[in-house]
Amino acid sequence: MAFSKEKRGGTINGIIFVALVAAAATYIAELAPIAKLGISPLVVGIVIGIFYANTLHNHFPAAWESGIVFSGKKILRFAIVFYGFRITFQQIGEVGMQGFMVSLLVLSSTMLIGIWLGTKIFKMDSDTSILTAAGASVCGAAAVLATEPVLKAEEHKTAIAVSMVVLFGTISMFLYPVLYSTIIEPATGFLHMDPKTFGIYVGGTIHEVAQVVAVPASVPGAPEDMANTAVIVKMTRVIMIAPMLIVLGLILSYMARKSGGEGSKLKLVIPWFAVYFVGMAGVNSLIHNYTLTAPTEMAEMIRYWITNINIVDTFLLTMAMTALGMGTRFAKFKGLGLAPIYTAGSMFVWLVVGGFVITQMVVAVF
Repeated sequence: MAFSKEKRGGTINGIIFVALVAAAATYIAELAPIAKLGISPLVVGIVIGIFYANTLHNHFPAAWESGIVFSGKKILRFAIVFYGFRITFQQIGEVGMQGFMVSLLVLSSTMLIGIWLGTKIFKMDSDTSILTAAGASVCGAAAVLATEPVLKAEEHKTAIAVSMVVLFGTISMFLYPVLYSTIIEPATGFLHMDPKTFGIYVGGTIHEVAQVVAVPASVPGAPEDMANTAVIVKMTRVIMIAPMLIVLGLILSYMARKSGGEGSKLKLVIPWFAVYFVGMAGVNSLIHNYTLTAPTEMAEMIRYWITNINIVDTFLLTMAMTALGMGTRFAKFKGLGLAPIYTAGSMFVWLVVGGFVITQMVVAVF
């Protein structure tokens, strides 16, 4: 137990150490050059954590390891639950059936294609394939973090998936504005797409929330409708992480039963933190409804507290990501070769091309 009498001191020191490193990551992410690239503190945190794991790890007390593991497991689940305060069901309703269908089709197709490519074509292990696919199909690093406890995956596999999200998410952040200005823009492009539809495309296919925000901001003269639609569709994808994890848990349970023989008992793997995440989104939706009719001062106070909850939650996610990085040793990467890049790169091509086709089809139908 992390907080047993023998381990309590080391666990607390380890948590404090992770928190200090996460604070440094948050500060670095706010520096102008990093912030301009849309790189979140979660990504900075895992980079620092990996650096620590492969250089300074042996110079720190081994007793702190229990606190690092606690941060990467327990604090992670707590942070994912409170991530629900970023989403309201009203936001999902604003984009209607178009945004919902694009999110659903992109998520499910990318997840299936990514797992198939990773395991069957590029011969990666199933955990790394699923984590990489989750990051591409849902919401980047946060989705990788949320999927990791369901799989009980090793830290280095999580780090691989996150690095792929960073690489191809960053490429998309620069690619999409160029695509819009050259071949998509309604007045001049030959693949016409109005600003709102492009917002659906951006929100439905780009990895990280921060990268989705950055793309419309990089399009000269982009209307507000484009940015708002992109963010709302992205948050629709985010909330779909809960049913995705539940389905994944059921599939893993079935596979465990199948491999164990007919007589084995089915152990149902339900990621309850994902259910609680939806619950928090519901609470946030009720709060949002209340603020519409509440006195101005009360509404402002509620929004102030929600903002601060999200700030704290981002820090907790950064702690979790940092801790996962601290458990990542480069020696564990041996044997993987370029398979993760090939898998993530193929999914990236699917998101850009297949996502465009899906968006156009859905908008035409709905």
